[in-house]
Amino acid sequence: MAINYTWDVSTVDTYPTKDSKTDVIHQVHWKLTATDDVNNDASGNPQTAFVAERQPLDTSDLSSFKAFASVAKADVQGWVETALGADTVTELKTSLAMQITEKITPTSVQKTIGS
Repeated sequence: MAINYTWDVSTVDTYPTKDSKTDVIHQVHWKLTATDDVNNDASGNPQTAFVAERQPLDTSDLSSFKAFASVAKADVQGWVETALGADTVTELKTSLAMQITEKITPTSVQKTIGS
């Protein structure tokens, strides 16, 4: 099983102005999706799992401020991963991989008893 991880960090909250800067990103709405490129579900689609949250960003020091028009998704992903910390990112990816494994080989299955 090979799992690929994809970040969606395209939605952000900004302060219209802060410390004479405009459109200061202070929070990111992110989604991390894991996709198994080997095992498909019954419909033939790849197995996936995701987690979505919001990550506040520290805006107390804007000395390395980047203008909103110049911000790329890779920048925002980097900020989120830094704010979360490497251990948390690893834990998130491990959890998503475990969810996919559970879909492929369930340890428990819900059934209904007939009358």
